[in-house]
Amino acid sequence: MQASRWSAYDITVGALFVALMAVGANIASVAPFLSVLGVPLTLQTFFAILAGIVLGSRLGMFSMIVYTVLGLIGAPIFSQFSGGLGTIFSPTFGFILSYIVLAFVVGKIAETKRSPSLYVAASLVGVALNYLIGVNLFYAAMNFWVGGDGINYVIAWSSMIPFLLKDITLAVVAGLFAYRLERSFLHRTPLRQAKVS
Repeated sequence: MQASRWSAYDITVGALFVALMAVGANIASVAPFLSVLGVPLTLQTFFAILAGIVLGSRLGMFSMIVYTVLGLIGAPIFSQFSGGLGTIFSPTFGFILSYIVLAFVVGKIAETKRSPSLYVAASLVGVALNYLIGVNLFYAAMNFWVGGDGINYVIAWSSMIPFLLKDITLAVVAGLFAYRLERSFLHRTPLRQAKVS
């Protein structure tokens, strides 16, 4: 599916995922118990995975780019209703950047075969990319531009374990949920009919 050929339907569904990302980023604000050590859990990875599978690689990636750009220009759609260019210097900005890559790669894998096992595998690859990019940039931020005494690489990874376990579980749920959507609904929509993502 070429960007120049996206229909109003495609753009509308893509915008829906931008909105879902904003909601997922701030779910702990309406459910404060969804926090670990004072850090809010989010559903951004879950929705970024779904964006890749549901929208396809290109439109899924584009929706994540729109989400990122909107946040950077000041819309309060990142975690804890944050936004603005200063977010670039946040230790967790790498996770936001990873959603762009994640959605594209997950979409590419899912496009090869519409099956539950491949959807789950694609989702888990998405989580791996999310953490490889996010944690490495988190480590770099903590040691090179945030200030303080820095952080050990092993500690950087171990501090992410609760979030990683949550995201692995949700990735499996996302893959299975996306396949249910595929069988019951998506295969009849303009996202699939007469289009190659």
